[in-house]
Amino acid sequence: MGVVEIGGWADETFGGVADVFRDNFAEFGELGTAVSVRVGGRPVVELWGGVADQRSGRPWTRETVVPVFSCAKGLVSICAHLLAQQGRLDLDAPVATYWPEFAAVGKERITTRMVLGHRAGVPVLDRTPSFAEIAEWAPVVHAVEEQVPLWEPGEAYEYHGHVFGFLVGEIIRRITGLTPGRFFREAIGEPLGVRAWIGLPASETGELARLVEAEGRPAGDPQSLLMRIVTMNGALVFPGLDEPHGWNDPELLGMELPGAGAVASASGLAALYGAAVTGIDGGSRLLSTETVTDAVREVSAGPTWQGFDLGQRWGSGFLLDSEHPRPMLGGRSFGNDGAGGQFVFGDDEFGVGFAYVANRMIGHGDDRANRLVTALRACLKG
Repeated sequence: MGVVEIGGWADETFGGVADVFRDNFAEFGELGTAVSVRVGGRPVVELWGGVADQRSGRPWTRETVVPVFSCAKGLVSICAHLLAQQGRLDLDAPVATYWPEFAAVGKERITTRMVLGHRAGVPVLDRTPSFAEIAEWAPVVHAVEEQVPLWEPGEAYEYHGHVFGFLVGEIIRRITGLTPGRFFREAIGEPLGVRAWIGLPASETGELARLVEAEGRPAGDPQSLLMRIVTMNGALVFPGLDEPHGWNDPELLGMELPGAGAVASASGLAALYGAAVTGIDGGSRLLSTETVTDAVREVSAGPTWQGFDLGQRWGSGFLLDSEHPRPMLGGRSFGNDGAGGQFVFGDDEFGVGFAYVANRMIGHGDDRANRLVTALRACLKG
């Protein structure tokens, strides 16, 4: 590819991150991308480059936002931990304490922490909601209420995909009276001024990057449990980007899909996680040391209910540091990644908020973000 114009800056101490960011274009064929790092509440890396929309050639800027898929789980989980910190949510109390109808058909013992740790036994629904019903919210909530757990809750774990967002999101709604996207914006997003949404407002579509599929990504077996989880039994498409109902469709991005439907900028996500662990612009930190300690305690690891061990470790709502697939900075790191390779995390030992986003969907867990984190780790040690 030709010379890629890169915008932004990096503190001299963090030049190694800038070098890797530049090299990723040649190594991985990046189209458009951004990386943002905050340390001690202060931005130390703010870089972007390439093309936000391949059709028009519109360049990526600091304001560019992009779908970040399951990084949405981090936004929802931060909301849940904030409510717990405020004494409004007990993560170890039954979900039915806040949502009585949820207790039906064997779910009376399920706690919010089981959901956050992917141990609740409801990773997928028997029912297939329509696209309109997903947008409406209540029909999916009713389907969750009717769902029989696939295993004894708490006894195994399996990635809960979209159900994670609706389940934790409804707990948030029962406590606050606000849907999770609205609560996030009112309690966190707007006060902090971060460019991140669960339900993208129409006013932001002009800054939206357009996703493209990398060549050769497998479609997957639609009957497999994983594909049922990530498509809500085929109601959504994956992989699939085009209208109707693909991940470039403004109608999909505008709805509240809190398990996988966040749209954000890199600087917005880094500021969010920076605020969570240190505060930003001199403000107090969003999550206390005790809250982070609770969040990073391992809840799930090892083989899943299906018997797969992908190396992931889960705390309460977040991926934790692991050798594979997502090394971070250490035992105080917590974050989430997305289906297109996006990755965000915070760490209060190092005072770091990190975010990497891109619009070329090479694949879940690819090495672009990992290389940036490796460079960041070296810069911090230096």
